[in-house]
Amino acid sequence: QVQLVESGGGLVQAGGSLRLSCAASGRTGRTYIIGWFRQAPGKEREFVAAITWSAGRPFYADSVKGRFTISRDNAKNTVYLQMNSLKPEDTARYFCAADLGLPESFTTATMSSPYEYDYWGQGTQVTVSS
Repeated sequence: QVQLVESGGGLVQAGGSLRLSCAASGRTGRTYIIGWFRQAPGKEREFVAAITWSAGRPFYADSVKGRFTISRDNAKNTVYLQMNSLKPEDTARYFCAADLGLPESFTTATMSSPYEYDYWGQGTQVTVSS
């Protein structure tokens, strides 16, 4: 199993920045992908970004390209999501997830499916005020 703990959320004004962290523990050696998703009240869970654990190849949703950056520190078993130029529509609970199986394909379409992931964290709230 893999345990995931998110941190770094909070309240920020539009245009501001936050850095989220996803600390992984357990069988991280079998992790292929770490993804970030978000869910606002009354909405479906939405893909934000993902990164391959070994090579660090990033994938992004169109809505965050150019504003968010995903990175990982393998030594710390931690994945980061740097969020800049935040907008009120970025307000949501952010979750990280781990995929322990080899993906069918290394494409954004595959990475963006919640069904690709095996373990999920509890999430951290991000609120962007206008």
